[in-house]
Amino acid sequence: MLYCNIIIISNASVTNSAYRVKYKEHIRNKYSAIIDMNARLGENVKLNSRYTKLIIVNEHQIMTKHASPITIANLFDSDKDGQSPQIVVLLGAAGIGKTLTARKIMLDWACEELYQSRFDYVFYINCRKINLGSEQRSVEDMILKNCPDQNAPTKEILMNPEKLLFIIDGFDELRFSFNQPTSNVCSDPCEKQPVEIVLSSLLRKKVLLKSYLIITTRPTALEKLGQCLKGECCAYAEILGFSENERKEYFYKFFGNEEQARRAFNLVKRNEMLFTMCFVPIACWIICTVLKQQMEAGEDLAQTSSTITGVYMLYLFSLIKGLSSTSKQQVHDNLKGLCSLAAHGIWRKNILFEEEDVKKYGLDKPDSLFLNENMFQKGIDCEHVYNFIHLSFQEFFAALFYVLEKEETVEDSETAIQPVEKLFEKCEKSRNYLMLTVRFLFGLLNKERMKEMEKNLHCKFSTKIKNNLLMWVKQKPFSSLFNYDEKLFFDTERMTFCLEYFHCLYEIQETELVKSALNHFMKLKLAYHTFNKMDQIVLQFCIKNCCKLESLCLEDCKFLTEDLNEDSPGPSKQPSVKSPIHIVIALVCVSLTCSFYSCGLTGACCGDLAAVLRTKQSLTTLYLSDNKLGDAGVRLLCEGLKHPNCKLQSLGLWKCNLTGACCRDLAAVLRTSQSLTELLPSDNNLRDAGLRQLCEGLTHPNCKLQRLEVWKCNLTVAACVDLATVLSTSQSLIKLSLSDNKLGDAGVQLLYNGLTHPNCHLQRLHLFKCDLTGACCRDLAAVLRTSQSLTELDLHSNELGDAGVQWLCEGLTHPNCKLQKLGLQRCHLTGACCGDLTTVLRTNQSLTELELGANVGLGDSGVQQLCEGLKHSNCKLQRLDLWDCGLMDAGCMDLAAVLRTSQSLTELKLSHNKLGDAGVKLLCEGLKQNCKLQSLSWCNITNAGCGDLADVLRINQYLTKLMLGYNKDLGDSGVRLLCEGLKDPNCKLQMLDEKVFPNIQPKPPPLQLETITPCSVIFYH
Repeated sequence: MLYCNIIIISNASVTNSAYRVKYKEHIRNKYSAIIDMNARLGENVKLNSRYTKLIIVNEHQIMTKHASPITIANLFDSDKDGQSPQIVVLLGAAGIGKTLTARKIMLDWACEELYQSRFDYVFYINCRKINLGSEQRSVEDMILKNCPDQNAPTKEILMNPEKLLFIIDGFDELRFSFNQPTSNVCSDPCEKQPVEIVLSSLLRKKVLLKSYLIITTRPTALEKLGQCLKGECCAYAEILGFSENERKEYFYKFFGNEEQARRAFNLVKRNEMLFTMCFVPIACWIICTVLKQQMEAGEDLAQTSSTITGVYMLYLFSLIKGLSSTSKQQVHDNLKGLCSLAAHGIWRKNILFEEEDVKKYGLDKPDSLFLNENMFQKGIDCEHVYNFIHLSFQEFFAALFYVLEKEETVEDSETAIQPVEKLFEKCEKSRNYLMLTVRFLFGLLNKERMKEMEKNLHCKFSTKIKNNLLMWVKQKPFSSLFNYDEKLFFDTERMTFCLEYFHCLYEIQETELVKSALNHFMKLKLAYHTFNKMDQIVLQFCIKNCCKLESLCLEDCKFLTEDLNEDSPGPSKQPSVKSPIHIVIALVCVSLTCSFYSCGLTGACCGDLAAVLRTKQSLTTLYLSDNKLGDAGVRLLCEGLKHPNCKLQSLGLWKCNLTGACCRDLAAVLRTSQSLTELLPSDNNLRDAGLRQLCEGLTHPNCKLQRLEVWKCNLTVAACVDLATVLSTSQSLIKLSLSDNKLGDAGVQLLYNGLTHPNCHLQRLHLFKCDLTGACCRDLAAVLRTSQSLTELDLHSNELGDAGVQWLCEGLTHPNCKLQKLGLQRCHLTGACCGDLTTVLRTNQSLTELELGANVGLGDSGVQQLCEGLKHSNCKLQRLDLWDCGLMDAGCMDLAAVLRTSQSLTELKLSHNKLGDAGVKLLCEGLKQNCKLQSLSWCNITNAGCGDLADVLRINQYLTKLMLGYNKDLGDSGVRLLCEGLKDPNCKLQMLDEKVFPNIQPKPPPLQLETITPCSVIFYH
């Protein structure tokens, strides 16, 4: 029950249902027409006559290979768990049609075509206009603002919140911070509060708990919105723009004249980039407007621009061109004021301007070409307010502000406008609301466009700004963002930031400048991104201009097809993400190493890839893993691999839907190729028969293969017969991975014959998860005593037990043993095996890496025994993995002694052990005393341990990598202590994982950390 003091002004007998009829009529009248931004026509148009369906896709579907578009009617549909969202966030880039979609929902509901049984009332909240009001108001006031009069039966309306839908349009335009405490909310819909609190309460579901929301926003405001929606049942959908058919439909609706529409559409379609830009409704509208004006003036239709900046300039010129000389002069006089107003608004996050703001910049008679005038009710008075015809035009003119040459004047302390250096600096932090302005700025600095602007606008452009921009792209964003390391791969925010800069570089369209900006760009990894057609064109442009690019990796990237959401025959349409062979070929032709992991490739692309292999002799590595190539695709690929011009050295075909049928073709490649040294067809159903055919190629005297990985290929003991023959015959094979196949002890017994053969040159053997027991270790020990080449043996996730390790140690202690790395993780070991391992550590002169992780039975007693070997002067071990070995503080004293004395140990992994504060303190004492350790990983550190660790960072001159994992007990004070250590000039740390900050909100931005220490931060999302 809601208790509200509601005054019914008149006609209290009006029922809720009767008023709803009146309200719908009011909404129909209000939303049936839209203002045509074309100032020359100056007329309203019917929304339904101009509205064209947009592609909307659920967020969780965007990254799938079959993205089914939804309609506005499906926004509140239940998910696979039967949950219907109460909040729908409708994402979209600038000008993509968010507001028009919101207005369409209002109109369709009022016309009884949408949500009739779901919602009794739908209310529209314009975030842009909310910014202007300073008076307090309530949710009830917001409802009344939508109504035709003040007689609305609000008491009855509010009694059924589950039947109410609020559309909050333009969340990204709000100037509020929403940083108030969660306790500072209102629960009474009739209580007047500051607008920020009322809106925050509505978003956080503190008022009208059962009501429904649709929120439209640009992606740049998602983090801010997320702070308000924590824990709420939300669905996210993205507006992707027009499909090809819908672009055509828009042209025909816009022109009205079929012949004109056909001419204009055909012209635009011949210009790939121009046609691609038309997927954005605002760009489509500009292009149609310009072409229509050219037609009306009897001019030839020209193929116009290839960048979004060029399109906006085209519109600006077309409007000025048709003006009288007096009006042209007024535009020229007002231009600087218009740009200053735009820039002032961008920095202040102002979108609506009062008359005082407009006059401040000399716009006494606001230019109706670019500004709309609105009447705004403020108390009993009406005020004139102004806004740019679209927010993106404000961002365009704000960019133009920085390009125009300015007179030397005293700086106005009252203005919010920041220098261009501050604009760049702001954009370094993260993707934000200024990025489109920066993109326009790049576009305006193109030489030819600057000349056009000076000619058409009769104004001078600053030459200094371009030099500043070039210096910035060389020193700041690219140097910090595009170095190839794990942070670019894991941090999607930074990767999106990277792609934003690609768009900026595309806008400037100056090859030499772009090449200069990307000159040091050698390796790039992009992951988990969906590329629309414009993104694809931009990516090709930038990669083509990365002159020193050697390695390119695209992981789980999707490439949207032009015909997404197109009509297709049959009752069920399932538009799929396009197999992006066009972009793959373009990228393969640039890099030496290319990886396309899970990028939606199919066998159909393999013929084109084979053609590249036949012609591009610089391509050395091609990974096509997790793509459905199939046997037929590999057959096509092999035609290229067998060509004498092909110089490919490494081919990755992991999880490509292959069977043994493709192995005949791969064997033919092995017999003929003089360059292929690595073949990785793992996680495919090759089976024993397929491997047998591969082995025929491997035993051929022409075969040069050095590395073969066939893990998880459904192999059995039978395959080991053929593999043993390969091992005793091949002169080149040095690495073999047979992991995750059911070989068993009998399989190892068969491999023994090949491994001990004098012709065997194998150096690395992986037998992870092969159903082995301790019984096979007798054969493996014999291999260790005999082989002069084997340096790495991976046996983890096999039930070897202590007895098996005892056999292995007999081989490891033999003077002939050359093994350098031994993997025994998760092998069911206890402390009983550590005595034998200690003997190995004292005597073996080659073993440098020992992996014992996930053997909980080792415990403190086992580790204490190991430490006796580690402290021995003969021990050469460099890396020791004791992850999850049941270690507690009792074992840390012995480990600390190792840290103080060992001259070889450089890496120690102790994660997932309950060391406690006492254990951490002991280890830190060891780390501070001439310790040579360079890399350390542990977790479960608390605030108490951070002080000790900070002391280590100040003193230790060797530690460069620290992985602290998830530390739920680490609070603000602990992080502060760590940061004190990081800031010390003696600190040598280079790498610190972001899991150090699990509960710190907001997390310190990576670049901020990098300013206090040379340390880089690895992100795991």
